[in-house]
Amino acid sequence: MKKWLIPVIIIVGFIVIGIFWSVGVKNGAISKNQAVAKAWGDVETSYQRRNDLIGNLVKTVQGAADFEKSTLTDVIEARAKANSVQVNAADATSEQLEAFSRAQSNLMGSVNKLIGNVTVERYPELKSNQNFLKLQDELASTENEIRTARTRYNERVEEYNNHILRFPNSILLGEYKEKAFFNSSEGADKPVDVEFDFN
Repeated sequence: MKKWLIPVIIIVGFIVIGIFWSVGVKNGAISKNQAVAKAWGDVETSYQRRNDLIGNLVKTVQGAADFEKSTLTDVIEARAKANSVQVNAADATSEQLEAFSRAQSNLMGSVNKLIGNVTVERYPELKSNQNFLKLQDELASTENEIRTARTRYNERVEEYNNHILRFPNSILLGEYKEKAFFNSSEGADKPVDVEFDFN
């Protein structure tokens, strides 16, 4: 083998290693970006389940003819507003996530008021309704799912941000932007209180 060929082979080797490394970095960014999108989809699915349960809860409560209609109207309006706030995980900002969180918190405030009225106003036919009780249990379970989904979303965002911001990855991934974490509005992280006073 000729001596001049050895440095050429070494240089070509470094180039090939560099190409494979850069492909790995880019593919890693794509995978982590998709993981963030999936995690946000899980968050939205959990919130959608809660919204569906709230819709069923409203229908159940509407069956109590003498129930205070303004409370139901508040829940229906808050639910519509919560559904109107949309966030795209690909370019979500902290302001968009805060607006989403605030709308969801307002919705749960209305639901808590509805549940409180059932307890305080003592609607015995509604409090003993099996559908109503089952919906309350499912809402409590869904709050736990939402908390878990938000935590997993933030974990994926952390992995993604670490991958794209670390040097030397940041040199190759200039087109990738840092993603915002989901920070709950104050009180939004508390599950729905579904305990009833049957006395």
